Amino acid sequence: MANPDLSPAFHDSAEAEARQLLAHQGARGLQGAIDMLMQQFQVLQTRAQIMLTITTLALTITGFSGPKIAAAGVFARASMALGILLVLISTLLILGGSLRIQWVTRFKAADDHALITSILRYRNRKTRLFFAEICFLVAGLACYVASVIAYFIMGEP
Repeated sequence: MANPDLSPAFHDSAEAEARQLLAHQGARGLQGAIDMLMQQFQVLQTRAQIMLTITTLALTITGFSGPKIAAAGVFARASMALGILLVLISTLLILGGSLRIQWVTRFKAADDHALITSILRYRNRKTRLFFAEICFLVAGLACYVASVIAYFIMGEP
């Protein structure tokens, strides 16, 4: 059984997280909170760029080896087609989601707490979208690998 003391505790809401974030920044206050959030957005951006590189590689390799693998049979064709489709969906989500920029300076609110809360909500939406992007990419790559395995098993026609 897992030790509950080792489990991370999370905030119930963006409002609670904003309160704690502003309180822990001390004298740096709003600027410190924004700096921390900017670092978090940078992490999401960097990871999305890495994922975009992976999707590009998968789609490029398919262009070279796809016809040969697809000739191995119906399963190889179907799994490759599904894999390409899922990788493409991931690519489109990455381009339209994680890599889409919304400048933090465009956010406005009545006070510091409300400002940080709205930025945290935006970050949380981006994080959820990032998870969906990963899921589509992993599923697509799994289908693609299944088609390659089918090619190895069935061989060339």
